[in-house]
Amino acid sequence: MWQTRLGITALIGYALCMPVSAADLRPAYKAPPPAPVIYNWTGFYIGGFAGGAWGGDANSTDLDGYNVAGSSWSHGLDSSFIGGGTIGWNWQAVGSPWVWGIEGEFGYIKLDGLAADPLSPALDTLSSARVGEWYGFAGGRLGYAWDRVMLYAKGGAAFVNLNRATFDNCSTGGCGGGLINATNNETLTTWAVGGGIEWAWLNNWSVKIEYLFIDLKDADVCGTSGGATFCWRHELDSVHTLKAGLNYKFDWGKTPVSPVVARY
Repeated sequence: MWQTRLGITALIGYALCMPVSAADLRPAYKAPPPAPVIYNWTGFYIGGFAGGAWGGDANSTDLDGYNVAGSSWSHGLDSSFIGGGTIGWNWQAVGSPWVWGIEGEFGYIKLDGLAADPLSPALDTLSSARVGEWYGFAGGRLGYAWDRVMLYAKGGAAFVNLNRATFDNCSTGGCGGGLINATNNETLTTWAVGGGIEWAWLNNWSVKIEYLFIDLKDADVCGTSGGATFCWRHELDSVHTLKAGLNYKFDWGKTPVSPVVARY
């Protein structure tokens, strides 16, 4: 019996005297938390928008004395609903907050204005202006992103359908050799600038609020009455738009994944 007890005591003493290796003292490996994934705006997108538009004053001037030479009057443009579609492409270098892109949009717009020459007999000489019923834009975008939120500016060419007219219904007084109907209908190519804020609330979906300024140009409209030609200068100020939009970004140019952390 005493031999057994002696053997057990010897084994315990041997175990207690064994050297402890560095590996035994090292704590268990714990993987670091994954690095955050930063959203990337690169990709092709399409979307739609809706909002409102309003214009500045429209002025008409009698150039040739149909009623009184130099007579000028204004007729403001009313407001309008706008709505349409957007198509574009963004590029953002990994690790950079700057976003570069190109964008086009096409939509409905209709701004109208009408007023009478205050010096015409019985106010029967009328001038009108209409912006629309469509417009387009093509240009570039430059944005600065904080992960999924981006502030951006845009600028480029705008295309707007314009109709301007001066007419006399001859309801009173003389009107020369007959009714005058001076019109100018054109597709105006001009410039536009604006900007907005966009939020990518999902990897493929984003919402935006945007303002766009569209410059308009002056034009002369002319017509004949009694064998004579009479012209009026129509001056149009500008168009302002404010809209909300929803975009879908395709997975061409996916959000980059976090780098793999090496384990030792």
